[in-house]
Amino acid sequence: MGVAAPLVLALLAVAGCESTSDDAAGPTATPSSSTDRSPARVCDRPAAGTTGPPAGAVAVDPTVVNDLAAKTRDNPPRTTFWLRPGTHRLERHRYAQVMPKQGNTYLGAPGAVLDGGKTNQYAFGGTAPDVTLRDLTVQGFRAPHNEGVVNHDSADGWVIERATIQRNAGAGLMAGARQQVRDSCLRENGQYGMNAYKAGDSIRGLVVEGNEVTGNNTDDWERRKPGCGCTAGIKFWAVNGADIRGNWVHDNRGTGLWADTNNNDFRIEDNALEANDGAALIYETSYNAVIRNNAIRRNNWVEGRRAAGGGDDFPYGTLYLSESGGEPRVRARTDKIEIYRNRLEDNWSGITLFENADRFCNSPANTSTGDCTLLVERTDRCARPGIASAPLFADCRWKTQRVDIHDNRFVVDKAALKCREMCDRMAVLANYGTYPDWSPYQGQRVAKAITWGQRNRWHDNVYLGPWKFVAHDPSRVLGFGQWRGEPYGQDAGSTLDAGAGG
Repeated sequence: MGVAAPLVLALLAVAGCESTSDDAAGPTATPSSSTDRSPARVCDRPAAGTTGPPAGAVAVDPTVVNDLAAKTRDNPPRTTFWLRPGTHRLERHRYAQVMPKQGNTYLGAPGAVLDGGKTNQYAFGGTAPDVTLRDLTVQGFRAPHNEGVVNHDSADGWVIERATIQRNAGAGLMAGARQQVRDSCLRENGQYGMNAYKAGDSIRGLVVEGNEVTGNNTDDWERRKPGCGCTAGIKFWAVNGADIRGNWVHDNRGTGLWADTNNNDFRIEDNALEANDGAALIYETSYNAVIRNNAIRRNNWVEGRRAAGGGDDFPYGTLYLSESGGEPRVRARTDKIEIYRNRLEDNWSGITLFENADRFCNSPANTSTGDCTLLVERTDRCARPGIASAPLFADCRWKTQRVDIHDNRFVVDKAALKCREMCDRMAVLANYGTYPDWSPYQGQRVAKAITWGQRNRWHDNVYLGPWKFVAHDPSRVLGFGQWRGEPYGQDAGSTLDAGAGG
């Protein structure tokens, strides 16, 4: 799995960036006063904690090693545990962990910390549903790659509230169905702040609200495993129904938010997405979303500059939709992807709509190995001869279609980005289809479809700065008038002031 930027795109154009070092410093986010949304600054302003044990709660003693796990084992379901101030530890064994029972609640007093001592892999595991963690810091655990520390087994119905989950290896937090993560700090974890993945693709009704997600991917997994698609502040896999609102996602080493493979029905709204090394948001091989009222600033400086400095002419956007679009046959609160009332300022490029002609269900070029679209149940149906005709010709592809981009404000100051070109682009494009040899999507079929035939539309936007526009393929770089004129017909009702971005 991962971003499907085509290998076949020629690395032709020299980017002309003033700094191309891989370790070139990116911006550091401090919330701008120009936003009308207050970001969730919870990491440096944590809640006070639960100052005393509720009636009937079991108190947990930090001076007794493994007291939390032992008392959880010895008490019935739906017990409330109150962790006294201090550092709580488990037994010194990699698999020692707390195994909650159904309906348990864990409350932290001010200063209560559960520390894995860089020995324990998991803090809270098991499959018990409806567990609550509140006012607790969890740190120093060493989950393996792709695994998580809190809710390790992706149990359903968990509530994580006013928690600090920080400086762990792997993912700080996993997710199950109906999980709520609110007002929490997901900071400086080795791979993800949260990895919303569950075997069987059964996550439904996920809420992520009012959190600060910052500094994650400290172990730099994309460099250790190139092309793995295995990092982000938060990564979502096959989540059906998610509300991502009011979060401050910033300074992550890679992408801020990344929805990858058969996600559906997302609302991403009222967030501040700032100063992430990669894209602010990737929505990949997924369906039906509303992306609105977000402040998106200074993202993609590191990864965009690195790609352009290497001669890559692909227009990597800070909002990157790859093989994702609206699909009325997949039930959701919308039947399109609508991107509106967002403010994008000084990111490395803007919005890119892309479709890899070689990536489809059952293709060897499909990096979502083994996955098929939500319209085809059996992967092996996407083969000759059936794939060459309806309905499989359409249904075996994840399509970037029915994307409606309107009433946004796009600002670029190339002096602030220290860039001469390649950092100022909007795009709708595909690669030239070549692979595999039995593919019915070879040649320009997909490029023509995404550009003209799949109802992708920009309109009523405001552009400040010298924006350029890419259509059909990377070689077609257009001015604003060409972009609006025939045969492209984009951005009716929009305005551009090329000199106003600085």
